[in-house]
Amino acid sequence: MSLLEKILSRKSIRSYENKEIPEEVLHKILEAGRQAPSAANRQPLRFVIVKDQETKKNLINASFNGFIKEASVVIVGCANVDSLLTGKWAVVDTTIAMQNMVIAAWTFGVGSCWIGAFNEEKVKDLLKIPARWKVVAFITLGYPAEQPKPKNKKSFEEMFGFDKF
Repeated sequence: MSLLEKILSRKSIRSYENKEIPEEVLHKILEAGRQAPSAANRQPLRFVIVKDQETKKNLINASFNGFIKEASVVIVGCANVDSLLTGKWAVVDTTIAMQNMVIAAWTFGVGSCWIGAFNEEKVKDLLKIPARWKVVAFITLGYPAEQPKPKNKKSFEEMFGFDKF
């Protein structure tokens, strides 16, 4: 399957097999994020990799997403919004890196789900994230225990305007 076919076939996974992601696979997924572009190459981002079951349970309390406990790994993406010159782009930079990880994961058959609804202060307290950092999102990772059906997407014409809106 080509990379484009992988991207087009990816779906959000909220049910995972009880199977660990091998360290070499996880490292390659994380490396895909590390290699992502950032404004002026400032790299104002950091990721907390959560594997501990107790910490995952506490993330559930801070995010209202019970399927976190099934995930092999949870990646918490953080942006240094106080970064000199490029702080206003830090959230975008972090998001690009996280999307790289999502795509890389899928190439290894590892499913993922973005989580954007959470209590940021609870997450920062739990993971000891400094005040100047913004929690952008979580990504759960694991081997899929489900095959979600395709979602309806807007038509091509609704999404793209050439040379004008």
